[in-house]
Amino acid sequence: MQTEKLKVLFLCTGNSARSQMAEALLRKFAGDRFEVFSAGLEPQGIHPLATRVMEEIGFELSGQHSKDVAQFLGHVHFGYVITLCAQAEDRCPIFPGATTRLHWPFEDPAGFEGTDEQKLNKFRDIRDQIRTRIDAWLRENP
Repeated sequence: MQTEKLKVLFLCTGNSARSQMAEALLRKFAGDRFEVFSAGLEPQGIHPLATRVMEEIGFELSGQHSKDVAQFLGHVHFGYVITLCAQAEDRCPIFPGATTRLHWPFEDPAGFEGTDEQKLNKFRDIRDQIRTRIDAWLRENP
């Protein structure tokens, strides 16, 4: 008898960078244990620099797209809802059931001002921070 995978939702404002990267990373590292989703309060499409920095480490975001959190409300039970920005934490809807909410705040790389190279480096930095946090969480929750 196969048990159902625990569902995890990464939530941020635009579902354009942080939550997309987190979705891809957790799916790759623990997709055998978790069914992974991402969504936004105001979906904006995947940021091209998020796609680029994920490709640099061998991850394709081509199968992913920005989703509105409303499409999941009342339809999907999540074991974990992980907010990745203060706005998502403040405005996160209530999910019915025994959902565990976690807050992992990361700076929004899409809002960073600088040269093209500085922006790219900011996306890399946030990607690496998310990867480190996911690695730690997986070690804490074997």
